[in-house]
Amino acid sequence: MEKVYVTPLSGRYASKEMNEVWSADEKYSTWRKLWVALAETEKELGINITDEQIEEMKAHINDIDYDVVAKREKECRHDVMAHVYEFGTKCPKAKGIIHLGATSCFVTDNADVILMSKALEIIKEKLVLVIANLRKFAIENKNITCLGYTHFQPAQLTTVGKRATLWIQDLLEDLEELEFVQSHMKLLGCKGTTGTQESFMKLFKDEEKVREIDGKIAEKMGFNKVFAVSGQTYTRKLDTRVLNVLSSIAQSASKFANDMRLLQHEKELEEPFEKGQIGSSAMAYKRNPMRSERINSLSRHVMVLSQDPAITAATQWLERTLDDSANKRICVPEAFLAIDAVLILYANIASGIVVYKNVIRTNLMQELPFMGTEEVLMNAVLKGGDRQELHEKIRVYSMEAAREVKEFGRPNDLVDRIAKDETFGLTKEEILKALNPDNLCGRAPHQVENFIRNDVDPVIEKYKDLIKDINIEVNV
Repeated sequence: MEKVYVTPLSGRYASKEMNEVWSADEKYSTWRKLWVALAETEKELGINITDEQIEEMKAHINDIDYDVVAKREKECRHDVMAHVYEFGTKCPKAKGIIHLGATSCFVTDNADVILMSKALEIIKEKLVLVIANLRKFAIENKNITCLGYTHFQPAQLTTVGKRATLWIQDLLEDLEELEFVQSHMKLLGCKGTTGTQESFMKLFKDEEKVREIDGKIAEKMGFNKVFAVSGQTYTRKLDTRVLNVLSSIAQSASKFANDMRLLQHEKELEEPFEKGQIGSSAMAYKRNPMRSERINSLSRHVMVLSQDPAITAATQWLERTLDDSANKRICVPEAFLAIDAVLILYANIASGIVVYKNVIRTNLMQELPFMGTEEVLMNAVLKGGDRQELHEKIRVYSMEAAREVKEFGRPNDLVDRIAKDETFGLTKEEILKALNPDNLCGRAPHQVENFIRNDVDPVIEKYKDLIKDINIEVNV
């Protein structure tokens, strides 16, 4: 029987590996690993805990009876204590020392940091893959001159590859931010009910030993940083920081998706379109930018979710309130699942963008006479013309040509108008030569080369092992 998912983020959009990070098995087995780390640390610092008890706990880390947990939680109304109880039924010798001296947030908060750290690594992997796919696209299309737009109105020329560097640059900023957040992930440690470690002071009666607890547990869980101080929980600013990174990636992806939708409307670029793909249930000829639209949709969800931890962080009372719990359980996993899905789509599109060079050239040539008038003006002046007089004539001719295009749907005849005016002293061939689009896109091709060499390639080299064997599939 097919596995049923409660949320489409799990069943339809996100990857298997991201689903596994936020699965119940991963969460609660991490709780048990933390209990083992706590017991090992307490034993090392002198508490009477045996190797036999610790080995018993280790043997049952992944052996969770959810029916027993659910029944117990219904009785005690406490999820952590329900798991302590169930773990104890599997570990009768260790039952009395499981969770010794700790409060619930020891497992819930530390586990959340561990899971977010694993999820960030998956996101980084996919982010680097998108950058690598766009790098290839930018290089291949660095010399394809196209219309540049401001206000979605034709402006100066650029190249298809240069436009792609703008998408890459946003992602590099996101990657830099993600790396920063990763490098500053900290465990809560084992701070107790109000963060004072009072229960451990009573347990050990030795402050020097209590000082060692956090560092030892962190090391066992693969971390080298612990929050120096806390209330019962780690500061919820950490969740805000993490989801802000995901929101930033969503912003970049959404910008790309909007650009793709606009350019697919212009018939210049197009998403990959599989042989059997259906664009519309009603209009068989259509090739809708469905994946880009889905990126926009999911990205919007991530950006909205990023507000949840911000509000939570701002409204925590003193050392601890529980109004963070339900919200945190929902918004953090959902944000990761959604941005995972976004990056799967982004990588898929970026690996197979279709470029329609002839349409790009046609659209460009339709607008080119307006854009090259400065070049024509300079050539005419070099032949002895009066700049002010010629500038006024070009202005008038441009308005007349635009009227022909907009009101009557006729071809742009600005070149013919100028060529017929002997004041300019230019033949039609000379005007067309001056209007060579490949000479009107500034440094765009070289900007692509320099950007790829100086900014992108070092990142690709740094993370080459992350992307060498990745095969991205997408549910279209």
